[in-house]
Amino acid sequence: MSAPPIVETGAGTEPAPRPTAKSSSPRQQLTFGARLRRDWPLMLMCVPAMLLLLVFHYIPALGNVIAFQDYNPFAGDGPLEAFLYSEWIGFGNFEYLFKNPAFWDSVVTTLSITAFQLVFYFPIPILLAILLNSILSPRLRSLVQSVVYLPHFFSWVLVVSLFQMMLGGAGLIAQTAREGGFTAPDFMTNPDTFIFLITSQAIWKDAGWGMIVFLAALAAIDPSLYEASAADGAGRWRRMWHITLPGLRPVIVLLLILRLGDALNVGFEQFILQREAVGREAAEVLDTYVYYQGIAVQQWGVGAAAGLFKAVVGLLLIVGANKIAHRFGEQGIYSKS
Repeated sequence: MSAPPIVETGAGTEPAPRPTAKSSSPRQQLTFGARLRRDWPLMLMCVPAMLLLLVFHYIPALGNVIAFQDYNPFAGDGPLEAFLYSEWIGFGNFEYLFKNPAFWDSVVTTLSITAFQLVFYFPIPILLAILLNSILSPRLRSLVQSVVYLPHFFSWVLVVSLFQMMLGGAGLIAQTAREGGFTAPDFMTNPDTFIFLITSQAIWKDAGWGMIVFLAALAAIDPSLYEASAADGAGRWRRMWHITLPGLRPVIVLLLILRLGDALNVGFEQFILQREAVGREAAEVLDTYVYYQGIAVQQWGVGAAAGLFKAVVGLLLIVGANKIAHRFGEQGIYSKS
């Protein structure tokens, strides 16, 4: 073996460093075929979800072309011929939408409900997760968690019926008030309190289900952080402020971005079931507008244009909220390139 070459420097002579080959990680060395053989069980489990997205999301997305047509489903012998033979009117449906005051009223109502629920509904699952995580008994924790998220599996018809039996004009609270000589309130037909009604319904139905994500995030926090802070004399509130909330912050930001992207989608069943009771002015959201002004009167192009408008606005909100998250040092739903 030959000796390493000698390099002269100002301080003398020393052996030159041997060249080393660039090391690469095992993941980079694997070929596509090797990764496929290694990960085929995971890919196989993703197939049902991919088929679900393909059949119910990506293929129906081709129907957005209706937004630019005076669509007539009877123009041909089948759906494909109806697309081909329907008259192309460009942005005519959008022009009709933007000149219709009822459309903008539904948009304002939808955004108002979204903003209200961001303040009074979005924090509830976080608080429930923190409270439930503080319960030491595993059995009691499992019991409370099961009871709290059970209403998620109820249909909106059942939820509205339960609230009607409690808060309606012939409900339990109204009957009790009349028996006591008081005026019987009817919260189910009051347009002034409708936003409080639907928010309370959403909290009762879905807050328990939403806290599951935050419970998973709490389980990922290192318990040694709590032990070290307790040893340093930090109380319960300081541990929650400096450990629990920072641990939940990435999940909170992620769900907040997704909720902002879904700002124009506050639900359909909940509102259509109660629209006639409180009136169109209080309960006409964008989804019910699409139904009554598009589908019910067979203006398919107008309904498709409203749906496409909702999708574009949601995309812009997601991108904007994600950029704001990047400015605050959070990853968001996708990282910066």
